[in-house]
Order: sequence, then structure tokens, then C-alpha cells
Amino acid sequence: MLDNLTQRLAKVVKTMRGEARLTEANTAEMLREVRLALLEADVALPAVREFIAKVKEKALGEEVIGSLSPGQALVGVVQKELAALMGADLGPEASQLSFAQQPPAIILMAGLQGVGKTTTTGKLAKYLKEQKKKVLTVSADVYRPAAIAQLESVTKQVGADFFPSTASDKPVDIALNALDWAKKHYHDVLIIDTAGRLAIDEAMMQEIAAVHAAVKPIETLFVVDAMVGQDAINTAKAFNDALPLTGVILTKLDGDSRGGAALSVRHVTGKPIKFAGVSEKLDGLEAFDPARMANRVLGMGDILALVEEARKGVDMQAAADMANKIKSGGKFDMNDFKAQLTQMKKMGGMAGLMDKLPAQFQQAAAGANMDQAEKQVRRMCGIIDSMTPLERAKPDLIKANRKRRIAAGAGVQVQEVNRMLNQYEQMNTMMKKLKGGGLMKMMRGMKGMMPGMR
Repeated sequence: MLDNLTQRLAKVVKTMRGEARLTEANTAEMLREVRLALLEADVALPAVREFIAKVKEKALGEEVIGSLSPGQALVGVVQKELAALMGADLGPEASQLSFAQQPPAIILMAGLQGVGKTTTTGKLAKYLKEQKKKVLTVSADVYRPAAIAQLESVTKQVGADFFPSTASDKPVDIALNALDWAKKHYHDVLIIDTAGRLAIDEAMMQEIAAVHAAVKPIETLFVVDAMVGQDAINTAKAFNDALPLTGVILTKLDGDSRGGAALSVRHVTGKPIKFAGVSEKLDGLEAFDPARMANRVLGMGDILALVEEARKGVDMQAAADMANKIKSGGKFDMNDFKAQLTQMKKMGGMAGLMDKLPAQFQQAAAGANMDQAEKQVRRMCGIIDSMTPLERAKPDLIKANRKRRIAAGAGVQVQEVNRMLNQYEQMNTMMKKLKGGGLMKMMRGMKGMMPGMR
């Protein structure tokens, strides 16, 4: 995500950290590098100019000159202004969805065809369901083949309710009928997926404006593909002129090496980025936080997102039960080991976790093949599944004959079974240290424990 921009800014930050003090000369040089980094990332020129002007003003101001560490203060200014460029100056409430209307709260999804609008509607339904909202979706896209069936499919996958429509219906009628149904069945939220075109089209704009006027949504979200660069700016302007937008959803941010749209769309529309699509999976939608995204762009990582992933993915009761088991003298067995591997997969796997760590940690693991590591984790789970319940409970029983049988059952070589047993023993040793309170020793012992992280 935003890799090129992150790398360019990291070089600038590293150079400035070596300076004893800030001067007009080295500040100008730094700002020139930042400007090039932003332009290479396909950020709109007006946004770049405004950003550079603000950083220059703050960098040469009292807050930096009076600092004991000018380089650190400069990094702070860049981070703060980067966050402001992405919407932090609008306040934390701006990036949250509003439900301040008589239920159902209506969310209208707008955008061009091919940006991932329908899938994002399903992702948003899942996100809201996890917040205990009763959600209904409906498709007012009567032009694109299979659009209605696609929305029905993703809605069912996330467990939300779907209101059927047909290609012969009028979009305004579809929206009004769905609203009536949502009221009668006490839905908290109605999400309306609208038609898109391959390019901005006057008829499309009139149609979506008519749907907006008919249902008066509390949220009108502009869905835009983060990978389209400068084209996103022109599209954003057109939709912002046609509709009273309340926010933006960036899709495909995981596939964008430049990331200019993330820094430009908010500047052009004046509206907050509310969500970002970070994977193709239906749970791959994150609430957008400008300050945390600025940290990630600057290579500072997003530890808060990592914690949130842990909260979502980790079964807290199971973790507490295992901790109590270890503390009370119980043995850490293969069932526990598999549970740990499963929890890691739920947190997005190794690649997902690494993306949120600060740059120095990512560099330390640069030699590790994350895809290969995740494959190894899956194979390890397969090996454990090939064991009998007794073997899982008492791994000491697993000798030569049992190893051969387990390897054959899992479709792997005996050496892989031995390697997995080795890693289990390392984890078991660490659990014993945890029982004795040796947390720091355990942390030092983690190096080389996980596959691919040697």
C-alpha cells in the first residue's frame, strides 16, 4: 500500500534525521524531495502545492526551531500535515457514518462502473452488521448484467437482508419500494447500490440525483478506485457537483503502489474519506483514520490497526482459558499449538500483520517470504489434523512409525513433521517460561520460532 510514496518519504526522513539543525537550504531540499514523492504518487498538483506550503510554514516556525531535535520535529510536521491532507482537520466525527435520522438510515452508493461499488456495498453491510445493525441492501443498477444477482450473492454471504429488484423496474421505484420494506421490517440501515458507467454520463447523473431526491439519504458515499490516479480527481469533481456527497470510500488501496487518490480526493471534494478497501475479501473494509494512514505512509506503521485485528481475530475466552491452563500446571499440547496458528490466520496472516508494522520491523523481515510462510502454517495445521486425539494431547508419543503415518496422512515428507514438532517444542518451552513469569526471556526466544521468520 502506497509503497513508492512510503519509500521516497522514508529516504527524506532519514536524511533529515542526520541534520544537526534546520536551515533554509536543507529545508528547501527536503521539500523538493517531498514534492517529487507526492507527484510520483499521482497526487493532484493543487493538493501538493497546498501541502508543501503548509509544511514549509510550520517547518520554519517557532515549534521546530525551538526543538531539541529538529529532525524529529520536522517528521512530526510532515506527519501532521499529511494527516490533515487526508482529512484529520475535519475532526474524528467527520469520518464516521451518521445514523441521526428516523430508521432506516439510508446510505446511497455512487461511483463509476468497475470501481468495486457492489462488492463494497456487501463489505459495508458486513461492517454494519458487526456493529449490531439490521441491514437491508438493494440494487438500483438496472443496466449492468448480473448486477442485481451479484449484490444478492454478497449480501447473503455477509448475512444481511436483500430486497429483490428486476432490470425492468425504474431505479427511483426500486429505492422507494426498498425504503417502504425497510420501514415495515424495522431495518436500521438501507444501503442502495446505484448504476455506474464506464465514464461520466449526463443520464447517469440525472438518474442518481433523482434517486437521491426521492429517498433523501443521510449518507451519500462516493466510491472510487484508488488505482486510477488523476482520473479519480476528475470523477470526484463531477460527482461532487451533481450530488451532496457526505464521504468517500477508496477501493483497491491494497493494490495501489502510488496511492495518490487517497491524498487527492479529499482535497478535491472537501469530504472525508470514511472507508478504505484493503483486500478483496468481504471483511476487507477498514474505517479510514487520516492520522494512522499518515503514519503508515511515513513508515511508522499502524499499531492501532494491528491491535484491532487482534481483537477481531482472537478468541479472548479461548486465550484466557489457555493462559489459566498453563498457569495451573497444564501442559501445552498440539491442540493449543493449532489454536495459536489459527488465531494468527484470523488476524490476516503474516503479510497482513507485517503491513501494519513500522518500517524497521518490515526491513528486518525483508528476507522472509510471507506467502511461503503462510503456506507452511497451513501445512502445519494439516499435519496436526492427521494426528489422533491421543497424539495431539501427548506429542511425546510421536515416534518414527507414527511420524510416517502422520506424514502420509498430511501428504508431506517426514522431515516436515519433524520441523513442525521442533517448532511446537520451541513454543512449549516459551509457555513454560511464561508460567514462571519470564516474559522477557520468552520474547527473546521468539526469533526463529515462526516459519519463514528465521
